[in-house]
Order: sequence, then C-alpha cells, then structure tokens
Amino acid sequence: MKTRRTKISELLKSEQTNIDVHVKGWVRTKRGNKHVNFIALNDGSTINNIQIVADPTSISEDILKKATTGASIAVNGKLVESQGSGQSVEVHAETIEILGVADPEKYPLQPKKHSFEFLREIAHLRPRTNTFSAVLRMRHAMSFAVHKFFNEKGFNYMHTPIITGSDAEGAGEMFRVTTLDAKNPPLKEDGSVDYSEDFFEKETNLTVSGQLEGELGALAVGEIYTFGPTFRAENSNTTRHLAEFWMIEPEMAFYDLEDNMDLAEEFLKYLVQYALDNCADDLAFLESRLIDEEKNKPANEKSEMTLTEKLRFVAENDFERVTYTDAIDILRNSKPNKKKKFQYPVEGWGTDLQSEHERYLVEKHFKKPVILTNYPKDIKAFYMRMDDDGKTVSAMDILFPGIGEIVGGSQREERLDVLMSRMTEMGIPHEEMDWYLDTRRYGTVPHSGFGLGFERLMIFVTGLGNIRDVIPFPRTPGNAEF
Repeated sequence: MKTRRTKISELLKSEQTNIDVHVKGWVRTKRGNKHVNFIALNDGSTINNIQIVADPTSISEDILKKATTGASIAVNGKLVESQGSGQSVEVHAETIEILGVADPEKYPLQPKKHSFEFLREIAHLRPRTNTFSAVLRMRHAMSFAVHKFFNEKGFNYMHTPIITGSDAEGAGEMFRVTTLDAKNPPLKEDGSVDYSEDFFEKETNLTVSGQLEGELGALAVGEIYTFGPTFRAENSNTTRHLAEFWMIEPEMAFYDLEDNMDLAEEFLKYLVQYALDNCADDLAFLESRLIDEEKNKPANEKSEMTLTEKLRFVAENDFERVTYTDAIDILRNSKPNKKKKFQYPVEGWGTDLQSEHERYLVEKHFKKPVILTNYPKDIKAFYMRMDDDGKTVSAMDILFPGIGEIVGGSQREERLDVLMSRMTEMGIPHEEMDWYLDTRRYGTVPHSGFGLGFERLMIFVTGLGNIRDVIPFPRTPGNAEF
C-alpha cells in the first residue's frame, strides 16, 4: 500500500512522535560528517524546514552525495523529538530517494544571501527562497481574505472584461490589442489605421480598470466586486509601478461617500487582521529580514515601527477623516514645508499630493491611517460626483504608513446632466460612452466604489520595498520574461 505523504507544516505541529512518516521536499542545506548528516528539507507548505537526520551507515554514500542544495528527495523515516535546538521534532531517515538532482556547480540558489536584483533575473526559481515562498503564501492568504470578506457581506464577484474599448481613467496609457499586420496595417484614405478591419472591428486595449463595467453590475444586483488583472502602459521604472497588476474594485448601489469610507476602512482592517491571524510564521520571518536589512542604515532611514507594529497600527486605530482642504492647510503650515524639506513644496489649494505629503499626515501629524476626502475636481476623474460647491468632488483616498495612498474611491456621479457636462469638460466623447450613460438614463441611483491595488496591499503586509518583489512575474518597461 502506498504511504501517504505528510506535509512539513503538519509534521512540525504534530503532537505524536515515534511514528512512521513519508515526507518529500527540496533540500535547503546539508551538513554533517562521516557519522551523521543533517538535511534541512522544505516543501513550501511552511517557511520552516524540517531536519532530516541521515546515518551514513544505513543511507548509501551515493544517495547522500546527490542530496545537495536544490535537489528534491523523498524520505521514509520516524518522526521523533529533536535533540537539537530550533525545532521540536525531526525525522530519522530510514530510506532516502533522490527525485531530482541539482548540480551544485550550476544551481543558482546557494545557501547565501542573494540580492533582490539578482533574484528578479531568476524569477522562475526565486519562489524557492524563504522570502519569495513567504510572498506566494501571503498572496494566497490575502486573495482568500478578499473573497471571504465580500462573500460574508453578500457581494457578488463579477468578472469584468480584460479587453475593452474604453479608457476608464482617461489617461491614455493603454496596451493595444490587435490582430492587424504590424508591418502593413490596412489604412483609411487619410492614412490612419482602419480598425474596422481588425478582429473586433474597432480599436481595443487591455483594461486599466473594471470599474465602469462594475458599475453596471452594481446597478442591477446591488453590490459587486471585481478582482482581476489590469494594465498600464506607463513608461515608469519606479519601485511603485508595474505594467500588469491586480485590482480589487467593489461597486455598491445606494452607497454615499460616508458608506463608501465605512466599507473601505472595515475591508482594510479585515485584511490586515487576517494576515496577523493566519500568516504568523511568514510575518515573523519577513519582520526579522527587515530588521536585519536595516541594521546598518542611519537612524533617520530606519523604520519607526516593526512590520507587525505597522499592521497593528492599521488594525487597531480608527482612521482619521479629513478634507483635502484641511489637509492642505496642515501641510502648508507644517515644519517640513516651511523649512523646504519636502521634495515637492505644498504651494496651496489645488496641489496634487505626493507620497511624502500623504506619509507626513499619517506618520507625523495624525499618527493613524487617514482618509482624505473632497478633492479638487480638476485633479480627479470624470465619474466622481460633483460637490455642491462646484469646485470639489466626493472622492476619498486612504493613506497608510510607509506607502501613502493605498485605496482611491468616490461616490459616482449619478446625475445624467452633470456627468455629461463633466465628460464634455474633459474631452470624453459621449457616443463612445453611451452604454455607461444609459445607467443614468434608466433608474439611476446614488452609488459608490473604490479600488485597492493588490500589490500595494502586498507591499504593506510583507514590508518589502519594491512592487516587483510582491508579484511572481513582474511586467515592467523592457521586462516581460518568463
């Protein structure tokens, strides 16, 4: 009868010892002498390894020679109480089978510290490191928490199109989708490309947001959320930008701006608490990695909070709600602004806030997460509801420590005449968006929504500084490997 494999995560929690076990995984390290060999084995189910104790008198030298870092092995043996420090149990091997060798001269992941830049070049292997296996497990945990939260709230998960004919953000930074001959596309008489000959018979792109289609769903079934890939053709090589990333976008009928803020705050607290409750081992590793990384930094560059302190800062504090106008006054009169310490000085009302301003409000001024509301209409999108003053819109951004804005949302403009005049003002053709305008023509209601960039969330919960390190295969300018 085939012996059932037990995951390492289960073995390490086992209250039973002196039992026969069958375990498989990849060798992280091997050390020993002619009397005994110690193999650190990991199968990805946990960040922790299990120690395999192999006696060279019962396991052949040929097998032990091949059990090098990166090799995969299957072990039959006994789970016993560990005599050494660092683990409560270990496996005393009776048989070891080599499943796959890894030439130690060529295997790029040796037991030493590798730079993140180097690991991005071998993104197909980096999930085998502690840091990136932790990221993958936490991506799963956070994805599951997103669906769990909305399911418990009675929301409907909606799949919005990846290929679209509209630019939801109006920024024009979109990837074109076409089957036309790149060298010799069909042309109109005026020399422009004739997209009527293309697959969709019109110009199409990869989506930058599922929001507009999400609104259609909310205005039929009440409350929906989307969670899918989005794309920006922005030629930006910063630590905060990807060309392909994942967005969570709920849209809710009958919600005003306050309802929207209440939901977003509850949602973020739920996700952060879920990480604290369910990812303890991975968080402990990532926290110690961060402390170790910052050891040699000057005091002013070190994080003021540990990773878990930062997560609790969000989970345990009520978010401060403040208008954009009040925030501008606070920033304009702040010490860093008066002493010209900000890279981007705050001149006055209408300034588009930068990450440094957002972080000042959260970390220095209010010392809690902040929700900024009622931004100037000129720096926000056409679909945001115009306030009665005619100058601001019912927008809200949520600001976190360390990263600044993590959520952006608004009450949507439900009044047909106001929406159409905003579109005219911003040069958005009405005919292209006629389907969207129909929702305001037929049974319009107040409604709201927001967007959370999933990788932004992952940067926050993992403490990693670069967005390329919280997605398995980053897509950035000049990089579409793997």
